[in-house]
Amino acid sequence: MIKKEILIGFLIGILSTCGGLFLYITAFSEYDFSKTLELARREDRLGHLLSLGAILNFLPFFVFLKKKQIYRSRGVLLATLIVAIAIIFITIDSFK
Repeated sequence: MIKKEILIGFLIGILSTCGGLFLYITAFSEYDFSKTLELARREDRLGHLLSLGAILNFLPFFVFLKKKQIYRSRGVLLATLIVAIAIIFITIDSFK
């Protein structure tokens, strides 16, 4: 039961990051979604976009805490940490 709650929180965290990324690109980019991602990858800015998308994880994290769904909030936190690790690897890879 606990693993299921953490998994639900993790999936919500990943979806929240993807949703935040999509919202940021559609609101602030003059190009379409795929073109913006391609330009960000070419210009080594993909990590920046991911970090801006991960900001949206604050919302489900604090909602789960307020509802006393601690394990789901842990899942969102785990998803955020995995996104942060991915950002680190993307940043390191851009230095090569």
